[in-house]
Amino acid sequence: MADFTWPGEQLIAAAQEGDVEAAAALVSGSHPHVQRFAHSLCASPQDAEDAAQEALIILYRKIGMLRASGALASWMFRIVRNECLRRARLMLRSHGPVPDIVMPSFEDEVLQRLEASRVATAIAALPADQRRVLIMRDIQGYSGRMAADALGLSTAAMKSRLHRARTEVRRTLQGMPDPLPGAGHD
Repeated sequence: MADFTWPGEQLIAAAQEGDVEAAAALVSGSHPHVQRFAHSLCASPQDAEDAAQEALIILYRKIGMLRASGALASWMFRIVRNECLRRARLMLRSHGPVPDIVMPSFEDEVLQRLEASRVATAIAALPADQRRVLIMRDIQGYSGRMAADALGLSTAAMKSRLHRARTEVRRTLQGMPDPLPGAGHD
């Protein structure tokens, strides 16, 4: 069975301290996850491959910028998402607008980014066991059985952790101030 776990905190810490071998192992261990993110977010397989490569290069170069070692998955998800969006914009600019595609306004895009940042912050604050389940199910799209197996849990235990994680994220988001009070939330 494939390994569905992200590299451990000790490896991340060693890479952050400049250990070149640890950084290489971190990139290698993150590759399948980053590739899955890219294939689920990018418009084409080629863009997905390019976005995954770019994200792994950023990981290697900027691992020292990661604030919490437990936030690696959400950090990489944001990098991949941004790279896929960048590639989509480039394609639209080079090919011109495509009929029947509604592009969000600048304001909508800013609000979406702020909301995504709030969600990422709430997810990063979860305990590691809940965060892993939430990311596997809700971000990576694993089935309940696959997530439970990968984490060595019973399906019931996985569902319980997922429920607690979702509840906590919802509670945290309700307690956070709106990024732009009154903007579009009438």
